[in-house]
Amino acid sequence: MPDLVAQTLRHLHDSPLAEGAVLLGAGLLFVLFFRRFGLGATLGYLVAGAVVGPQVLHLVGGAESKIGVAELGITLLLFIVGLELNPTRLWRLKAEIFGVGLAQVVLCGVALAAIVWTAGFTGPAALALGLPLALSSTAQVLPMLQSAGRLRTPFGERAFSILLLQDLSIVPLITIVAAMSRNPADATGPPGWLLGVYTVVAIIGLILAGRFLLRPLFRLIGNLGEQEMFVFAALFTVAASAAVMEALGLSAALGAFIAGVMLADTPYRHELEADVEPFRSILLGLFFLSVGMLLDLHAIAERPLFVLAMAAALIAAKAGIVTLIGMALKMPWRAALALGLLLSQGGEFGFVLFAQAQKGLLVQPEAASLFGAIVTVSMATTPFLMSITRRIRQQPAGPAETREAPRPDGANALIVGYGRFGQTVAQMLIAQGIPVSLIDTDIEMIDVAGEFGAKVYYGDGTRLDLLRQAGAGEAELICFCIDGDQLTPELLEGVHESFAKATVFVRAYDRRAVIKLAGAPIEYAVREVLESAVVMARRAMDSLGVDGPDIDRAEATFRRNDRERLRAQVETGDIRAAREVMITQEARDAAEAAS
Repeated sequence: MPDLVAQTLRHLHDSPLAEGAVLLGAGLLFVLFFRRFGLGATLGYLVAGAVVGPQVLHLVGGAESKIGVAELGITLLLFIVGLELNPTRLWRLKAEIFGVGLAQVVLCGVALAAIVWTAGFTGPAALALGLPLALSSTAQVLPMLQSAGRLRTPFGERAFSILLLQDLSIVPLITIVAAMSRNPADATGPPGWLLGVYTVVAIIGLILAGRFLLRPLFRLIGNLGEQEMFVFAALFTVAASAAVMEALGLSAALGAFIAGVMLADTPYRHELEADVEPFRSILLGLFFLSVGMLLDLHAIAERPLFVLAMAAALIAAKAGIVTLIGMALKMPWRAALALGLLLSQGGEFGFVLFAQAQKGLLVQPEAASLFGAIVTVSMATTPFLMSITRRIRQQPAGPAETREAPRPDGANALIVGYGRFGQTVAQMLIAQGIPVSLIDTDIEMIDVAGEFGAKVYYGDGTRLDLLRQAGAGEAELICFCIDGDQLTPELLEGVHESFAKATVFVRAYDRRAVIKLAGAPIEYAVREVLESAVVMARRAMDSLGVDGPDIDRAEATFRRNDRERLRAQVETGDIRAAREVMITQEARDAAEAAS
């Protein structure tokens, strides 16, 4: 039996397919378990990697090679962060992002670096370890705010702004750690001033490439209607921009981020987000699995008190500084303390920067593992700290604590289809002051709408992932205004289950479409030509000299009979149902009117 176990383990190590199955299975098991208890997916991946890795079960090895591939997930994440930064959103949140967020990152980074320095680390090592600790876990905090329905409040929007600035600070932090590198391989690179020139030239080059190459490319793909080509083009954009920066000795993440910003204000933003998101999620999961495999559990076991004490210091320092920043901005103390506790944990990008510091020979592998464990422990406290913030904020508060604010990105209404029908619906909602997001697949229509100042995003609005990227999870209204008979009860059922908060209205091509959608979870199905035909009939009768009351009576009769006929057709599923009854009733009404 021991020989069989040893042989099986050797086969696992020799077979990439077997290792992949083990990693995916372990990740699935632990993430489901940790999600079940509200501890977040990141912790699940880290623990899964540690368990199946070389220090516990020895089921999977080669973490260094896997993390190299998985770092593409970080690059894709930075690309998506860039896509989120359209100019309108940046301008609206400029004070929160570049004021509150910058203050949080700088003050917390300096304070935590000082704490690490007092623990006996050198100055460069303290900076390389302390600055990343200023970042919080976007992967944990944002989903919690969304599920609690607090992202639309001033409290949630301020937390979002700080997290956004933290995401933006990743690139400069990577640059700082790289600049302090003691690795001889890094020393052979170009001097700092030349790197600065490279950076400026590369950014300008990428911006020009985005405007004159990428936008026409995506427009061509949209006209062709080739969905898989969007996926290829999106991945090519990320890989090419990152490769250009890496070839110049710069941060690959910076290249991906700039590529995202280049495309943030284009109609293809939501389509790109939806296409890249699955790759990002899978590769990020693999990244955290690899980090878990690399954790030096023996070093952690030798200094458990240091890990717990540093985790407590991290939480206390960040919570205190963020609370003081909030109170300086005239936030009520309860809200400021709740915000501090919410953002007090370490973040997933700490693992990226610790690995960068280790690669630059600024810290020993044992130190990187210790601080990875410190971040892990602090992240484990997040669900419990969230429950504390809820209790704090349940206390009586002023009006500023309860009023709603606009969503960070998106709208109250989402309109799918911007043809003649959708344009009318959108214009009436906008005239009432209701924020609207628009989606269509017609490139020419999108271009024409842009000439008139309307922002229409490219994408297939029948895809749930694209609707989610477009903000359907926070929208109060979804209007399907697309032409033809594209909607099915199954699709609308999926929309209702995924976005239960939204009321759904549907444009139906004809009464057959209404019959097909009977029982679907929608508020109302509007036959696209019914009302215009009724208006024309009224005008026709008026031109023939029919009195107004008689016209009203004729319309009422038609609508009553139409409803009865439609109800019978829905019940039987037969388009011919109640036809004779309707004709007979119409003839009887006409005879009565004539008499």
